[in-house]
Amino acid sequence: MSAKLETLKTVLTQQLAGRIQSLTLALDELSLEVAAADYESVMRDLRDAPELGFEQLIDLCGVDYSEYRENWTGRRFAVVAHLLSLAHNWRLRVRVFALNDDFPLLPSLTSLWASANWYEREAFDLLGVVFEGHEDLRRILTDYGFVGHPLRKDFPLAGHVEMRYDEQAGRVVYQPVSITPRETAPRIRRNTRHAACDGDLEHG
Repeated sequence: MSAKLETLKTVLTQQLAGRIQSLTLALDELSLEVAAADYESVMRDLRDAPELGFEQLIDLCGVDYSEYRENWTGRRFAVVAHLLSLAHNWRLRVRVFALNDDFPLLPSLTSLWASANWYEREAFDLLGVVFEGHEDLRRILTDYGFVGHPLRKDFPLAGHVEMRYDEQAGRVVYQPVSITPRETAPRIRRNTRHAACDGDLEHG
């Protein structure tokens, strides 16, 4: 571990005493895991403490761990945030698990970083994570009438309806799928010209 990461680890341990569930090194970056109850306060301290100075939220995404490992016994949904400190030139990965697998709920970070707005909307749209306190939590990539969350591991790969824009109705409409399912089994095709050559070599 580099001297800079050693310093960051020491500062995190001091500033977040009692609120760290795990602090590990992976791919030359520290990963911090905190409980859902401490998530908002930890993120605020990461931003406001001069010793840490994480003034930028550069990414946030949701993760579905339901098929992560065969013996996985942890919570299903997590949110992972990536923070950057320009003042100290260091980064931090923060992970928090939602307590309820059926209704994943976590505090919104929009009051701390404006950039969290669209990131949280994306996690809500694609994984169904609800961010309490978000002032405009609505779908951002799928249609507003879309049913389900496409990045969940149990979301069906083949659907029964498709959507299109209807010019006469002036809106998006749903209709039965018109595309014929394609065959996914591999086919082996043998070039007959090469096959004849192979035969000549065998008998020549």
